[in-house]
Amino acid sequence: MPTKGPIHHGKRIHIRCRRCGRRAYHIRNKACAACGYGASSRLRNPANNRKTLNRSRRIV
Repeated sequence: MPTKGPIHHGKRIHIRCRRCGRRAYHIRNKACAACGYGASSRLRNPANNRKTLNRSRRIV
């Protein structure tokens, strides 16, 4: 394990994404971290990753 400096040593990890335009397209993984292009045909939405609260069991 290297102790000083990043592992990539100045190599470009992310480039501009074709779909969303953000600099979040990972070259090696071939997927965008922002919109999910390359990994999914649907747009990545972080709100879908959260669990919903079970409000029926809440004590009032």
